Amino acid sequence: MHILICNKSPVPVFAYGGTERVVWDLAKCLVDKGHQVSLLVPKGSHCPFAHVIELDDARPLASQIPNHVDMVHFQFNPGLDFECSKPWLMTQHGNSDLNELLPRNTVFVSNNHALRHGAQCHVHNGLDWRAYGPVDLGAKRHHFHFLGKASWRVKNVQGAIDISKKAQVPLKVLGGTRLNIKRGFRLTLARHVSFLGMVGGEIKLTALQQSRGLIFPACWHEPFGLAVIESLYFGCPVFCTPYGALPEIVTAECGVLSNHEEALVESVKTQSFDLKACHARSVDFFNADRMTDAYLSVYQQVLDRDFLNQNNPCMRESAVRLPWISG
Repeated sequence: MHILICNKSPVPVFAYGGTERVVWDLAKCLVDKGHQVSLLVPKGSHCPFAHVIELDDARPLASQIPNHVDMVHFQFNPGLDFECSKPWLMTQHGNSDLNELLPRNTVFVSNNHALRHGAQCHVHNGLDWRAYGPVDLGAKRHHFHFLGKASWRVKNVQGAIDISKKAQVPLKVLGGTRLNIKRGFRLTLARHVSFLGMVGGEIKLTALQQSRGLIFPACWHEPFGLAVIESLYFGCPVFCTPYGALPEIVTAECGVLSNHEEALVESVKTQSFDLKACHARSVDFFNADRMTDAYLSVYQQVLDRDFLNQNNPCMRESAVRLPWISG
C-alpha cells in the first residue's frame, strides 16, 4: 500500500516535539512493514525513508495529492467540505473546540478522547523506543520531573511545583522557564525547582533517566499523554490526575491517579513502584509497531468504504480547567 501522510509541521522533529515524533515513527514503521510512504509536509522537511513533497498553502490541498497513492492520512482537519478522489482519514491529536464538527473518518488518540467527541474510533499513540536508547533501571535517581508545555495553565506546572515542595523533593521542569509571561505572569523563585526549557536529545533523555518519577497534575482532559509514556519508558512512576486518557495509560502498578494535592504528595513521599513494570508498560502497550498495526486495520476499513464513526464527531464537553484540590 502507498500511504500519503500529510502534516503541517516539518520533519524530522528536533528537540521538543510530540505529534511530529508520532507521525515520524508511524511513517518509519509502515515502511518497515513493507509499505510505501510519501510525506506532504512544509518546506525544509527531509526524510531518508520516505518521499517528501513540499506542502504549498497557496494551492488547493486536493491538487497536491499524487494520483498513485492508495490512502491519504491527514494529521490535521482538511475540512468537512474537503473532496478527494482517494480514500482518506484524519487523526485528531488534540482537543477540538466545543461543538466543532469533524469528518466521520476521524481517528482519536484514546478511548476517552473518542468518547468525548461522541465517536467510536481510536488508536493509542506509540513510539519507536529504539530511538530512545537503552534504559539503566539501576541508575541512581536524584529528582522528580515535570514534562509538558509549562506555559499552558491546564498542564498545571504550579501544581507539580507545590507537590514537590510539600514532599521535599527536587523537581526538574522540562518544557518551561522560571519566568513565564506568555499566559499571565509567573515567576518561580523556589530553589528546589530547576527549569530546563524546551529540551530534547541527550539533555531530555538524561533528565528522564535520572528521575524518580513524573509529577503531572494536568487540569484538563489529556487527549493522550506522550509525556507519560516517555517517562514510563525510563522506569519513572507517574503521579497524575485522573483526567482524559491518563487512566488508560497509568495503572496501579506504575503510578497514582488523584486530583487531590495531598494524595499525590503522600504518594511521592512513600512511593514503592517496580521500575521494570513501569518500563514494560510503555514498551509492551505503547510502541510504534502496535500503533502501526492498528492504523493498518483502520486503513483497511476506509478502503472497504466503511465509515470509522457512526456520525460526524463533535466535542460534547468543554476542555476547560478541571478541578484541582490543593491545600
